[in-house]
Amino acid sequence: MSREVLMLVDALAREKNVEREVVFEALEMALASASKKRYEEDVDIRVAIDRNSGEYETFRRWLVVPDEAGLQEPDKEILHFEAKEQIEDIEIGDYIEEQVESVAFGRIGAQTAKQVILQKIRDAEREQILNDYLERGEKIMTGTVKRADKNGLIIESGRVEALLRRDQMIPKENLRSGDRVRGFIVKVDREARGPQIELSRTAPDFLMKLFENEVPEIEQGLLEIKGAARDPGIRAKIAVVAHDKRIDPIGTCVGVRGTRVTAVRNEVAGEAVDIVLWSEDPAQFVIGALAPAQVQSIVVDEEKHAMDVVVDEENLAIAIGRSGQNVRLASELTDWHINIMTPEESAQKTEEEAGKVRALFMDKLDVDQEVADILIEEGFNSLEEVAYVPLSEMLQIEAFDEDTVNELRNRARDSLLTMELAKEERVEEVSQDLRSLDGMTTSLIAKLADNQVHTRDDLAELAVDELVEMTGINEESAKGMIMKAREHWFN
Repeated sequence: MSREVLMLVDALAREKNVEREVVFEALEMALASASKKRYEEDVDIRVAIDRNSGEYETFRRWLVVPDEAGLQEPDKEILHFEAKEQIEDIEIGDYIEEQVESVAFGRIGAQTAKQVILQKIRDAEREQILNDYLERGEKIMTGTVKRADKNGLIIESGRVEALLRRDQMIPKENLRSGDRVRGFIVKVDREARGPQIELSRTAPDFLMKLFENEVPEIEQGLLEIKGAARDPGIRAKIAVVAHDKRIDPIGTCVGVRGTRVTAVRNEVAGEAVDIVLWSEDPAQFVIGALAPAQVQSIVVDEEKHAMDVVVDEENLAIAIGRSGQNVRLASELTDWHINIMTPEESAQKTEEEAGKVRALFMDKLDVDQEVADILIEEGFNSLEEVAYVPLSEMLQIEAFDEDTVNELRNRARDSLLTMELAKEERVEEVSQDLRSLDGMTTSLIAKLADNQVHTRDDLAELAVDELVEMTGINEESAKGMIMKAREHWFN
């Protein structure tokens, strides 16, 4: 029997032109697979063949797992404390093994081994082909539509295949078998059974790479594309900046008679592309991103990462765009939440905010409307500002003498202390499992408590818009926090 094993190893190694070790490993896998069929349970089997004699032994084994984790697969795992009863110094991740009867080596074993070896060779070739392609460092793949399947289109480039999923195709684009197509490489999955590369034609990165291919100044480092936002197949915006003052970044991307931008548009099904000048100043960047609309004024709210942009009636429709497209793309490009409003709406909002601040000052500082209005006119919008701005700044207010200033500062500090103590009391009402959730702050917990959200389940049951309204955090953060709160439902 052992001689037969060695003869088979030598014969297969010569026939398939592979190392003897590869054949030994394949035989071990084949024999282990045959041994598993003796069990009704899903067991873990290891076969060890002696490389010199051809003799082999079979072991059933159990993985040692932490006691607190429990057994996820009882037929393949053993708890650490139980394993230590058999081997005192065994560690988590080791195996407990028990020798079992080996299956007889015969025709089935040889045939299975042959199949395993062939599969190993195919996998090795596939891996090598993929590595050779990826070593080129290309981000865009150019290939031919080979066929369509339930997931999307299979794109062939040389000996490499890629998948272009349906949701990554440009809407209304009709690609057929044999068509030449380009796509941005968004994912490489070496474990996938089918195509291991996934492509996208809708990703903003695809548009940026197309411009890089058309504009040599980008590769030369004279020009840089800072970002892109797309409504695939309809409209897009890209932000560019020149690192050489002699270069006009927008004109360079457009090209002579629009040749460069036209080449890009032709590749993305005629998608209109607005080229925007990037700026370090967020407000200036937003103004540029909203073009062709003319902006009257802009108010930046750093805390909410939002901007109120005021435009006149003539520019309102242009700034918003069809179905809100222009403002949405500008928001994605700049990564700022943009509120478009008319001068009347802006004035109304300003008055409403002033009214809230006025009421706050009158209540917490115990002053009349006249004093509250003076503080607002001087730019004070919170109790913290009244309490802690440099004394010299407040003494510059002509309407107040030094005694009045000191009294206002003391009252503001007393109110803040009282509010902080009240906030801590509200925090105590909230359960520990909610307080310990990632991203929780004292201020956030207090706001949740004010809205009767006291437990993790209370938070988990909220809708995203409800949490945004309660706390003022952005939609993405609210979504992440609710999903974290729901995690224990699925574990």
